[in-house]
Amino acid sequence: MAADMEKIETILMENEERLEKTLSVFKSDLLMIRVGRANPHVLDKVMVDYYGTPTPINQVGNMSVVDGQCLVVAPWDKSLLKAVEKAIQVANIGINPTNDGNVIRLVFPALTEERRKELVKQVKKMCEDAKVAARNIRRDTLDTLKKLKAAKEITEDECADFSDTVEKSVTDIIAKIEKASAEKEKDVMTV
Repeated sequence: MAADMEKIETILMENEERLEKTLSVFKSDLLMIRVGRANPHVLDKVMVDYYGTPTPINQVGNMSVVDGQCLVVAPWDKSLLKAVEKAIQVANIGINPTNDGNVIRLVFPALTEERRKELVKQVKKMCEDAKVAARNIRRDTLDTLKKLKAAKEITEDECADFSDTVEKSVTDIIAKIEKASAEKEKDVMTV
């Protein structure tokens, strides 16, 4: 029975890890949504062709917020200016880069009310997708527990107890997802 408990602990640990990863991915995706202020995180997924190798933009230069509305990207190698500019344009983040020969500037325009509402809808969709992912993880874990019960590796009571543990962890993650979503929605709607 001790080997079975190790198996159960492994299943529950994997469940927790997958749920935490879902939350982490959701939060990092929220950082990509711009809210009218200059935010270096909107460039997190931008890849620059650095001598034939796709490289994250934050590894080819410095990024700094000049004022609340302007982000400056200063590549360490000036020959990369065109490549960085092109990578930002291809990433389609909704901001046109301006290249002055030394640095690239991204001016974040103030968001209109209509655009803010669109962003809130996008945040809500991302929130729902993250909650669906958490529910899918719960389903997979519960299926695994039911298989163990069917194979007589765990009792009915143990299966119910472990299922309660899984339910609690999923409920906690969904609450954290909803909290992060509400904070982002508030941030987007703040003028």
